[in-house]
Amino acid sequence: MTYLDGKNVTLDKHDLAKDAPTRAQLEAWINDQNLDAALNKRSPRYKELGLNRRTLTKREAIDLMMQDVNLLRRPVVVKGRSVVFGYDEEAYDEVAGS
Repeated sequence: MTYLDGKNVTLDKHDLAKDAPTRAQLEAWINDQNLDAALNKRSPRYKELGLNRRTLTKREAIDLMMQDVNLLRRPVVVKGRSVVFGYDEEAYDEVAGS
């Protein structure tokens, strides 16, 4: 995560495909406000399931992510209670400063 490396931020990196997040982690990271941002809309599974035509609840989304971690948008940057899904330099700056 080169962008944050240049911000003097210490990162604890995990390969989510090999070390999938737990349900408790997903429940802590995802809320009603960031649910849409947490979903990986580029995932073939997202398209296969027709999720673009559905409105998922947090529980439904987490259930699906527990079945297929590729439905979780990456990278996931967590600092305290702040979570950023996907590559977003502006959001990273906010998290790094908090």
